[in-house]
Amino acid sequence: MPGALDGIVVADFSRVLAGPYATMLLGDLGATVVKVERPGVGDDTRAWGPPFAADGQSTYFQSVNRNKLSIDLDLSDPDDASVARRLAARADVMVENYKPGALRRFELAYEQVREANPAVVYCSISGFGSGEGKDLPGYDLLVQAMGGLMSITGTSEPTKAGVAVVDVLTGLHASVAILAALLHRDTTGEGQRIEVTLLGALLSSLVNQASGFVGAGSVPAFMGNAHPSIAPYEVFATGDRPMIIAVGNDGQFVKLASVLGAEGLAQDPHYATNAARVANRGELKATLEDLLSAHGADEWQETITAAGVPCGPINDIAQGFALAERLGLEPVVDVADDRRSAPQPQVANPAQYSRTPATYRSAPPSVGEDRAAVLTLLDLDGPTR
Repeated sequence: MPGALDGIVVADFSRVLAGPYATMLLGDLGATVVKVERPGVGDDTRAWGPPFAADGQSTYFQSVNRNKLSIDLDLSDPDDASVARRLAARADVMVENYKPGALRRFELAYEQVREANPAVVYCSISGFGSGEGKDLPGYDLLVQAMGGLMSITGTSEPTKAGVAVVDVLTGLHASVAILAALLHRDTTGEGQRIEVTLLGALLSSLVNQASGFVGAGSVPAFMGNAHPSIAPYEVFATGDRPMIIAVGNDGQFVKLASVLGAEGLAQDPHYATNAARVANRGELKATLEDLLSAHGADEWQETITAAGVPCGPINDIAQGFALAERLGLEPVVDVADDRRSAPQPQVANPAQYSRTPATYRSAPPSVGEDRAAVLTLLDLDGPTR
């Protein structure tokens, strides 16, 4: 069954995480993604380990590079640069995250590619844009800090998220933008340039926290696991291990109070409304934890969930995957291709399609592994290695 993007060719001049994540998602949907890498070295994340997989590849690299063909091109070499330009001229989509302006000297800037390929959808990803922020390095941790995320994450000091969440969010924004631009191109025949910044993606993804500032001038600070606008909505100690209770409305709080055997809490004016609970969250948390100490997290999850209140234990990643397996979500797929002696386990694409499902056609490649195949596939002439 063909994918939704079957026939679309993506020239992937990106590296590390945001760009490669976006292009992998396009590859999952059937696009032919050609990853351009430095000869011998390849993508920076190939060296980011441990951990390493059984075949020696960095698992970091493997996380965002399936369904891609790798061609090794030294853009400072005239022959390789010519191949790169012809690839860009053939592509439906080009994705790059070089320092703004850096590709111009190789004749791979948008205006230059557009001359040979007017319908190209050209997506540039940077940390802070191509204007005043063009010289600022685009690292996820830096943007988490400078964009405000770390100021609302942590307890006693600012804390980064446990994954490069800004890169991931930027990749998602980029993939959505590319799909919209492809639809526009199919309707009008016009290509266009897309610019997505890590800072812009973060500010958009701060959602209610950002809106609180823009709409009301509120500048939040870190609150640990507490929610700025809802209570109880955080981590609570139980008789054995911590759990989350996420009460989203007054009705759910009535149910929680009942299942805990403390119906009076819901009538107490200090806790009867969400606004009151937010104002008195410290006292409420202490009261609830005293009640929760009677049983363990798993037992509470069963009884509180049965009462209609969202809750659950804090799992590690292994337990998270086990939960998804128990729920039939099939979170892991084995990616097999004729280049590998054994299938490689990969995290599945989370979107389920009734007609054009994600496919897993090839495992992450070695550097330049597909050079000859790419030249043949795209009907390009160029030196082989």
